Amino acid sequence: MNNLSAFRALDSSPLSGPRSFGPHNHIPILLQRPRNAVICSVKQSIATPSPLSVDSSPNQGLNRIESLTQVSGVLGCQWGDEGKGKLVDILAQHFDIVARCQGGANAGHTIYNAEGKKFALHLVPSGILNEETLCVIGNGVVVHLPGLFKEIDGLESNGVSCKGRILVSDRAHLLFDFHQVVDGLRESELAKSFIGTTKRGIGPCYSNKVIRNGIRVSDLRYMDTFPQKLDLLLSDAASRFQGFEYGPHVLKEEVEKYKRFAERLEPFIADTVLVVNEAISEKKKILVEGGQATMLDIDFGTYPFVTSSSPSAGGICTGLGIAPRVLGDLVGVVKAYTTRVGSGPFPTEILGQGGDLLRFAGQEFGTTTGRPRRCGWLDIAALKYCCQINGFSSLNLTKLDVLSDLPEIQLGVAYKQIDGTPVKSFPADLLDLEQIKVDYEVLPGWKSDISSVRNYSDLPKAARQYVERIEELVGVPVHYIGVGPGRDALIYK
Repeated sequence: MNNLSAFRALDSSPLSGPRSFGPHNHIPILLQRPRNAVICSVKQSIATPSPLSVDSSPNQGLNRIESLTQVSGVLGCQWGDEGKGKLVDILAQHFDIVARCQGGANAGHTIYNAEGKKFALHLVPSGILNEETLCVIGNGVVVHLPGLFKEIDGLESNGVSCKGRILVSDRAHLLFDFHQVVDGLRESELAKSFIGTTKRGIGPCYSNKVIRNGIRVSDLRYMDTFPQKLDLLLSDAASRFQGFEYGPHVLKEEVEKYKRFAERLEPFIADTVLVVNEAISEKKKILVEGGQATMLDIDFGTYPFVTSSSPSAGGICTGLGIAPRVLGDLVGVVKAYTTRVGSGPFPTEILGQGGDLLRFAGQEFGTTTGRPRRCGWLDIAALKYCCQINGFSSLNLTKLDVLSDLPEIQLGVAYKQIDGTPVKSFPADLLDLEQIKVDYEVLPGWKSDISSVRNYSDLPKAARQYVERIEELVGVPVHYIGVGPGRDALIYK
């Protein structure tokens, strides 16, 4: 199936002014470049294959998966929404435990079962569709119990057993409905400088955790002191925001509700630090699933337009309580182009109707919120930065099929200052990011349907060139290539 049939041919020369994409009826649609874009070269062909390139074979997929280390991880390398859930779902069949280490219900992972049925997960790890897999929600996650129970009920109603298969850390912090109210009030308060959060209460919950007045899952076992702790949180929110309504009746209702939640959650509660470390000692295989992505990391992302946790490699150790020395392979998941949701800098963004067409071709709407995602060319400069921070052993390039109808594809290969001085790393300052220029390479497209391709050697030459150029620029091999949403739509390289 052609994913970008609405796109017309690009101009033959990349330097001949603004590009236009348009539908087949030849109504021109302008693909607006950001004002900081600079086309630096045209890559018509690549003379030699990347040294990282490996040809596929019938056993390549199984060999790739079985060679992964005892404790491996899958992390995002852009601004989230890269398709991590699908890879985790596939790999989970070969792991004993799949563990979430950070984030909350703001992380939406879409996966499909063997029959093609779609599941949208937010808190439950993506290994849940594999019957032999134990799913762990680690101490670094913030847990909204109504949302968790809703997910479990939805899975159970669709024949996915959760009993005895989900463990929730007793050290994880509880995210209450009022955190979501506070999240919305804070966004309104920020007016034009709003962060663009999912309004799922993630930031306010992590704020309570950091200032040390949060409530943890273990507190549900002591309902005699629970009301006092909850009153402190609610009173603090009421004193901070005028629009926040709070009184004794609210506290009473919440306490009664959480008494019922505590009873239901009890079978799921565990000391997951002990569980995971004992599993490591017993040589069981553990797959860590990250939420969001490195460019949303509280330290390394485009601050303040970031999440409130650490979706990079460091968050694995702090979010699960495992030692750095036990970590092995880390797979970075990256789209064949770039997207981000909400506010914040986006150097390679495609503006105007060109971005709209890419959005609809890739169905770029948030799993959690349904918000349209901003779309742009693959940002190699940002990807190299993410690889440097995380030390990825390999990459999963997703949604390559979405680019199938483009006659030319651009790669944002480097950043420069206004005066042409090269920018060696991803800038920390937003003002610097706004002023940088992006150097682009232009590669030929393949203009053919690749959604049914399952062997790397069967991809069109231009598609292989695109993959291998990414490997060459980043210095990390691409071992997995997504060409569709289904479980089987994956090429092992």
